[in-house]
Amino acid sequence: MTNSANDSAAFQSFTLPCGKVVKNRLVKAAMEENLAEDNQLPGQQLFTLYHAWARGGVGMILTGNVMIDHLAMTGPGGLALERDTDLAPFQELAKKAKQNNTLAIMQINHPGRQVFKKMGGKVLSPSDVPLKMGKHSGLFSRPKPMTIEEIHDLIERFITTAKQAKKAGFDGVQVHAAHGYLLAQFLSPLTNKRTDEWGGTLSHRAALLLEIVRGIRTACGDDFAVAVKLNSADFQRGGFDIEDAATVINMLGNLNVDFVELSGGSYEAPAMQGRTADGRTLAREAYFLEFAENIAKTAKMPIMTTGGIRRLPVANKVIESGVDLVGLASALASTPDLPRRWEDDPHLVGYIPVVTWKDKTLAGLATMALVKQNLRRVSRDKPASLNASPLLALVKDQVRSAQLTKRYQRQFKRELNQR
Repeated sequence: MTNSANDSAAFQSFTLPCGKVVKNRLVKAAMEENLAEDNQLPGQQLFTLYHAWARGGVGMILTGNVMIDHLAMTGPGGLALERDTDLAPFQELAKKAKQNNTLAIMQINHPGRQVFKKMGGKVLSPSDVPLKMGKHSGLFSRPKPMTIEEIHDLIERFITTAKQAKKAGFDGVQVHAAHGYLLAQFLSPLTNKRTDEWGGTLSHRAALLLEIVRGIRTACGDDFAVAVKLNSADFQRGGFDIEDAATVINMLGNLNVDFVELSGGSYEAPAMQGRTADGRTLAREAYFLEFAENIAKTAKMPIMTTGGIRRLPVANKVIESGVDLVGLASALASTPDLPRRWEDDPHLVGYIPVVTWKDKTLAGLATMALVKQNLRRVSRDKPASLNASPLLALVKDQVRSAQLTKRYQRQFKRELNQR
């Protein structure tokens, strides 16, 4: 091991295949923020939050979900970037995120069937398989199987959002194909029951992701970073698994991808919070390192892994195992300057909330509520809270979500009246 934080593996620079240089291997991974202004635009709270992360010392920032269709949102308060969206707020967000020599990558996404029923809008999926979340299944609508026309529209929307991100000044995009969102739904045999060219064998189930990545690279050029977020596994019996992930990464190897971030899970099996639905046990920190380490041995592009990392020695272990980039998420919600603090105190342990309620769905929502509560505090230049009540945070989050949902619904009414 090295003698100081600055000499450690995690603080060494790295050059992406597109030529862009990441000043260190520590990446702010995506988190659900729900801090958008009206019309799904970034505003002062997000500017403050991203400025804090850039100041805090990460080498690269991945934004939270930016949706390619404002009629298909994971929740209220999310961002959406489309063909006719006002670019000025996104330009300001890129400017804040790129301070301190930080790369800014926009994560672009479509939720598919993972849309709360109260949100309304489009609920699409490759097939009409509903979410199975026990007594909480009613929170989500049964999805509509996508038509061929809708699939082609989706491809164009991903490409358009990527082009808009480049215009706004972002260094690249990350296509979200993990965590049970739409592209992950196409990849999984549990949710993709199609019999046309977009379903069946893994090569057919992966065709949509490959087409989107290929289209973005062509439209945005070789100097623009194009990344993919992929599940190492769904952690559901019969779902997308580690062998499938390795095969898809091999398929992506010929498409000039700048890095693949390996995560895992979905709303049904929130492995990204350390919990599975198929009985497999994850590590207490760096949940997906074992999967990432094995895949990195044969992958043609750089590999990144995210999942519960809060200590510098663990970040170093990730890099020393052959993985190229380390994603930090929840730990940066409470300590946005954790990388900078590690330079002074390599033994500092970041804080990640853990909720161990018996009801896994409510525990997951409470964990997210605690993270989002700290994101809101940091976005207002306030210190994070490390001892907040999970129950109180969940109640506050639900109340806030209801208020934001009403705002979202008012927007739809205005749009309908203008037609």
